[in-house]
Amino acid sequence: MLVELRAENYAVIDHAIAVFGPGLNLLTGETGAGKSILVDALALLMGGKSSTEVVRHGADKAVVSCVFESTPGAEAILEENGIDADGTEIILRREILSSGKGRVFVNNQPATAAVLKLLAPELALVHAQSETLHSFDQAQQRILLDRFGGLSTEAVAEAHARWKDAAARLEELVQGEQDRLRMVDLWSYQCKEIEAARLVPDEDEALETEKRVLANAEKLYAAAMGAFEQLYEGETSAEVALRAAVRNVEELARYDGRFTESKQQLESARAIVGDVGASLRDYAEGINASPERLAEIEDRLALLDRLKRKYGKTVAEVAAFGEDVARKLAEVEDRDEILKQLKAELDAAAVAYRAAAASLSADRKAAAAKLSKLAETQINSLAMKVRFEIAVAAAESPSHWTGSGWDEVEYRIATNPGEPLKPLHEIASGGEMSRVMLALKVSVEEGAIKPRKKTPTPRTLVFDEIDIGIGGRAADAVGQKLKALSRGQQVLCVTHLPQIAAFADQHFLIDKREADGRTKTQIRLLDQRASTHEVARMLSGATVTETSLQHASQMIAASR
Repeated sequence: MLVELRAENYAVIDHAIAVFGPGLNLLTGETGAGKSILVDALALLMGGKSSTEVVRHGADKAVVSCVFESTPGAEAILEENGIDADGTEIILRREILSSGKGRVFVNNQPATAAVLKLLAPELALVHAQSETLHSFDQAQQRILLDRFGGLSTEAVAEAHARWKDAAARLEELVQGEQDRLRMVDLWSYQCKEIEAARLVPDEDEALETEKRVLANAEKLYAAAMGAFEQLYEGETSAEVALRAAVRNVEELARYDGRFTESKQQLESARAIVGDVGASLRDYAEGINASPERLAEIEDRLALLDRLKRKYGKTVAEVAAFGEDVARKLAEVEDRDEILKQLKAELDAAAVAYRAAAASLSADRKAAAAKLSKLAETQINSLAMKVRFEIAVAAAESPSHWTGSGWDEVEYRIATNPGEPLKPLHEIASGGEMSRVMLALKVSVEEGAIKPRKKTPTPRTLVFDEIDIGIGGRAADAVGQKLKALSRGQQVLCVTHLPQIAAFADQHFLIDKREADGRTKTQIRLLDQRASTHEVARMLSGATVTETSLQHASQMIAASR
């Protein structure tokens, strides 16, 4: 749900804030007051194209922002694009500089208009006079049909992913075959060289340590034996001194118990000195100053260094390189078998996709026939006389396969008798398109087949001047349909008709005032009394009479 919309220095708006609620939110006001400008501002936050013309005269930049309640789908989109979610709300902001540059922020983090476009289907679908046809592209038409039919594209998407993966692996094998054949001799040499080395994990580190010992055997022997003499063996060794100290402290302890612990500490120190001395002696005796072994180690390290310069920084990387080369050689040798296997996998994946796509296509065609009849009836109840059809064409060529199936879904309409059915964007005007969209949405909400798995739908629907060219009964029908639609999701609508305004759950008045020689647009949420007065003004014009007030009260009461 759209919670709040703000605009600063946007067109004729210097600063305006609208806080919306659930249900039907209606915007009314005199022609030119800026109602459609607000809808255009929201369309901009849904990723629409920007222009420097929207920057208020004399300002450096225009800023539009809004707050939506978050959805799991929107949070997933944010995560995929490296943007942190911000609790239960999503904050969108867009700045248009007078220089032509612009900036986008999502949850106060830098983003792009492309991210806004990704979020738009999760948050709102804007049917503005300038944006309706752009918003309702073939993808949106398919999504609406799938929602009506309760259809899920998951099975098709999974089958498509398996087919694409199999095709990619097969193409990689076929495309890389010539290069592989040219590399066979090199790979064979590399594989034999690495296998002949019989590598042991981390052996270079162990050999380096052994090399240092052998290269400095005399120094190490002298150091170890010198330390042994000083600690244990010599006449002035630490062990001799500690033994004497123990005897003296032992004598003290016989007369003064305070030295008992000191005696034990000295005994422990003497034992430690004995252990260290023994370790030094054993180490010295184990030193083998073998020139032959030193030469052998140096040769082995030279071999390992050569391999590491060619194949990796460590022995483990060299071994991994050898395994990779061996795998490539095996693939070349077993190419025919692998190629046969991959082709079989691709064929099986294609069969599975065709089955899933054909099943989905059949379901879509059945749903399209039902929705076409319902929508045509709904459209014609809104002061239009049309023929309406939803065409589902299966493009079965693999080049047209997608994760949502192979169908091309197109909504067609004929607005005058004797005219052929044509795509919506070729026939419908802005006002007609809004009414068609309203009729479609109502048809889907009221007649949707129980979903196997719910298809995502925008949570907020926005209609701009849906009442162009209608009045009387048709206007009342539009109001009733908007009200019905708003029971399932939030609806925002710009209207000039009192019959529609009477159905508002939240009624906003947009008006222009002059201050300090500049025109300013204001947005006011009307209470019940003010709303009645505004509906009366819409009925009678500039002068509100007692009769128009009574009529307005009756209309509002009837709408409840």
